[in-house]
Amino acid sequence: MPTANPMISTENHVLDRRRIVLGGLTAGAAALLGLVPRAALAGPPASALDAESMGLVPGAAGDQTEALQKAIDRAALAKIPLHLPAGRYRVAGLKFKSNLNVSGVPGQSVLEYFGGDTFIAGEDADGLRLQGLVFDGAGLALGGAEKRGALVELSGACDLRVSDCRFRNSAAGGLVMRRASGELSGCAFSAVATAAVFSEDAAGFVIARNTISDCANNGILVWRSQAGDDGTRVIDNLISGIRAEAGGSGQNGNGVNVFRAGGVLVQGNRIIDCAYSAIRANGASNCQIIANSAARIGEVALYAEFAFQGAIIANNLVDGAAMGISVTNFMPHGGRLAVIQGNVVRNIATRADGSRGIGIAAEADAVITGNVVESAPTVGIQLGWGPATRDLQASSNLVRDAKIGIGVSTDKEAGRVLITNNVISGSSDGAIRAMNHARAIGPDLALESAESYPNLSIYGNVAR
Repeated sequence: MPTANPMISTENHVLDRRRIVLGGLTAGAAALLGLVPRAALAGPPASALDAESMGLVPGAAGDQTEALQKAIDRAALAKIPLHLPAGRYRVAGLKFKSNLNVSGVPGQSVLEYFGGDTFIAGEDADGLRLQGLVFDGAGLALGGAEKRGALVELSGACDLRVSDCRFRNSAAGGLVMRRASGELSGCAFSAVATAAVFSEDAAGFVIARNTISDCANNGILVWRSQAGDDGTRVIDNLISGIRAEAGGSGQNGNGVNVFRAGGVLVQGNRIIDCAYSAIRANGASNCQIIANSAARIGEVALYAEFAFQGAIIANNLVDGAAMGISVTNFMPHGGRLAVIQGNVVRNIATRADGSRGIGIAAEADAVITGNVVESAPTVGIQLGWGPATRDLQASSNLVRDAKIGIGVSTDKEAGRVLITNNVISGSSDGAIRAMNHARAIGPDLALESAESYPNLSIYGNVAR
C-alpha cells in the first residue's frame, strides 16, 4: 500500500479540493455557499449593464444627465439591471421607467441635483427597483424658486421597491409616491424641507425600517385624495427632529400623519423630538397605532381625530408630551369608536398657555383599559368633553400623580360613562371628579356617591 507523502500537508489537500469545487461553480453560487468572500464579487453582476460603459464618469464636474438617461432607457427596455459605480453624478430631469432596476454602491453612488424643474421623476413606473443610491438635492430649490415637489417623484408605480437608499439636502420633499404599491425599506432621510416621505392613494404599501431625521415639517405622510381604504403599514422606523416651520395647528410637526387613509397600521416605530404629534390619524378609519415609543413630543403624542370610525391605540409608550393620547372630534365630525389599551403614558406637561396636561382623553364609543398614566398636571384620564360624551368605559387603569385622576363630563347632554376597578394614587385635586369642560365640580366621586349624575356608573375603584 502506498504511504502518504509527508511533504504534502493536509491543509494543501483541503485547498486543492476547494479549487476543484470552485472550478465547477460560478462565483455567485460559490459566494452563496460561503466558499468565497462576497467582497470578491465587488462590481456589477455579470448580467448587469455598467453605467461606465455607457459613458458616465464618476466624479465628473459636468452634467451627466444625457448619458445616464440613455443607460436608464437601455436597461429598462432590455429588462436588465443597471449598476452605478461609486462616485458623484450631477444630473437633473431624469425619467425613471417601468421595469427599471438601478443599483449602486450603498452610500457612495451619489446622484446630485444641479438645478432645473425636476430632479428625478417617474410615471407609470411599474416594477421599479432602486437600491444603494444616494439622492442629494444640494439644498437647491426644486421646480424653480418655489419649494415644492421632492427629490424623487413617482406616480403610478405598482410593485415598487426602494431599499438602502439615502435622500438628503432637499429644499422640498424627499420621496413622493402616488398610487404606489410595494415597499420602502432600510432608507435614510435627512435635511428635508417639507416631508421625508409622502404616499398618496397607495395600495397596501409598506414603509419599514427607515431612519428619518432633521425634517422641517413632517416625517411620513400617508394620505388619500378621498377617504377610503389604503392598507399602508408603517413599521419599525426611527423618526426624530421633526419641526413645524410652515406653522399651522397640527398639519405640520408630525412624525407620522395619516390623513383620510383607512386600514393603516403604524407599529413598532421610535419617534422622538416632534413639534406636534408622534402619530396623528386624521379622518383615518380603522387605524391601528400599536407598540410605538414616543418621547419629547410638543403636542398630543398619539392622536385619532375628526371624521374617523374605529381606532386601536395599544401597547404604546409615551414619555413627555403636552397630551399623551387623544381620541376626539365626536362633535361635529363624528370621530368615534376606539380601544385604548395597555399604554404607558408619563411625564405630561402643560403648554405655555396652561392648556393640555392630560394623559389620555376620549369622547365617544371607547374603552380605556389596562393603561398606566403617571405625572399629568391637569387630568390623568379625561372622559368626554361637554356634550361630546357617549358610551365610555374606563376600567382597570392605574393613574398616579395626576392633579385629577379621572375627569368625566356630566353635561346634561352627555351619554353614559362607566368608571370601574381603577387604582388612583396621589391626585391632589380628587381621584374622580365631575367636569364642566375644563372645570372640576362637585365632590370626589371616588369617595362620595355619584347618584346626582345620572349618566355615571362608578364603583370598585381604589383611591389613596
